[in-house]
Amino acid sequence: MDWLGLENKTVLVAGVANRRSVGFHVGRKLEACGARVLWVVHTSARKEELSKRLKADDIFVCDVEQDAEIEKLAEELAQKHPVLHGLVHAIAFANYSEGMKPFHETKKEDFLQAVDVSAFSLVQLSRALRELLAPKASVVTISISTTRMASENYGYMAPVKAALDSAVVFLAKSFSRFSEVRFNAVCAGLLKTSSSAGIPGYLESYLFAEQCTLRGRGVATEEVADTVLFLLSERSAGINAKGIVVDAGMDVNFFDREVVRRATGSEAP
Repeated sequence: MDWLGLENKTVLVAGVANRRSVGFHVGRKLEACGARVLWVVHTSARKEELSKRLKADDIFVCDVEQDAEIEKLAEELAQKHPVLHGLVHAIAFANYSEGMKPFHETKKEDFLQAVDVSAFSLVQLSRALRELLAPKASVVTISISTTRMASENYGYMAPVKAALDSAVVFLAKSFSRFSEVRFNAVCAGLLKTSSSAGIPGYLESYLFAEQCTLRGRGVATEEVADTVLFLLSERSAGINAKGIVVDAGMDVNFFDREVVRRATGSEAP
């Protein structure tokens, strides 16, 4: 039984880098449900690489920093796939080439580029694809479990993700004027992805976060993908303008006795 009801639905997945990406896992799980997946990648080189792995025809190239490419994507989709039942926004970028720096030393150009790619691209894609989205379509983006924790190595991307979270709310409100299109975010805990590997000091942060989960192991990318599929489905029809946290209980467990003992060298009671 297709409990999620995603069979024969058409879903656009934007932001696939490689097989470790959240978008990649989402797309493969959608295919397993019988959905038609339209893949969007950043460059032609990435399209060629993904084509070999997926053997898929519906792979589109779009650099979301270029307005013209977003409009071209919308035109190409309108010709081949005029109805979209879902949009997955798994696009993010930050320039960490200079390593970890104090937040107040963030460069303006780096911050604005990260906002453009990681947050405003959701607004642009939603506007460009508005006429293609089914009246009850679902739009899901990938955020982080909390933007209120000052993780120094993650730096300015936390404020950028906060902008993304707010954009979800305002897009849901805007689209409610003329449709029942829903906008939600999956707020993921620390993941093992290629993008994460580019964050300075990420491995240490990941290992610490893993200790803080209630189950003692980190969040799997597949678990995030499963939540995305739920939000894409009509089973989540009552959820709109929300961020669903998937962090294995990390946010409630920082004072775990064993974690405290390791940090302080004290004996657990």
